[in-house]
Amino acid sequence: YASSLVSQPRRRVVQPRASRVPPVVVVLAPEAPKPLVLSLKKRLGVFFREPGVLEGVGGLLIPGGFGERGLEGKIEAIRWARENQVPFFGICLGMQCAVIEYSRNVLGLEGAHTIEHSPDTPHPVIALMEEQENVDEKGGTMRLGAYACDLVEGSKTRELYGTEHISERHRHRYEFNNEYLERFNASEMNVVGFNPDRGLVEIVELPQHPFFIGVQFHPEFKSRPLDAHPIFRGFVGAALAHSRGESRIKESSMA
Repeated sequence: YASSLVSQPRRRVVQPRASRVPPVVVVLAPEAPKPLVLSLKKRLGVFFREPGVLEGVGGLLIPGGFGERGLEGKIEAIRWARENQVPFFGICLGMQCAVIEYSRNVLGLEGAHTIEHSPDTPHPVIALMEEQENVDEKGGTMRLGAYACDLVEGSKTRELYGTEHISERHRHRYEFNNEYLERFNASEMNVVGFNPDRGLVEIVELPQHPFFIGVQFHPEFKSRPLDAHPIFRGFVGAALAHSRGESRIKESSMA
């Protein structure tokens, strides 16, 4: 994806007025390919910062990724966004980091982690999918492609989609550990999206937060320049509202 992005022919890009665009931070791992980072900076005007200097940003987006480097920085950045009511959107690994952060700092599960990077964690809130446990060959064996997801009525995510049943594309091996589902549902972080066939957790959100949504799937695979994915629209709307000092998302911001 990175190579195809930077190899595309140059096109004229009409930039929106700077006064209308809030800073949106994308936290990438330190090993992120430099061509990808440079292309994002140039084409999208995305800001890349260290988690300790996030003051003044309109929103925080943590995308998917692999590897342990930078993981604790992502988790700390999510904590900052949660505690400071800054809009947050986590995709795949970003969603898993949000679950880890909340487990540690709100649910009191000391040492909570993903078994991908901490096999001996006392609280494996992110675990290996059952069908992946005996997989030795890693190439092309992840949970790939489109899967159904049912959205909980009354959730912010369902409001953004405007429907109960959706289908989204996936690319992962690890998932939310359903052994911790009751603890989360008894807390302020709600699980609001499930795969109807296997009960896998697809979406978490904080309903009392201006915008805090994490998804296991990859919505960027279905988002287009003139037809943005509904969660991206909602996230950008929330970032705009936050940059204006508004505490709630207006319906017009999500439309």
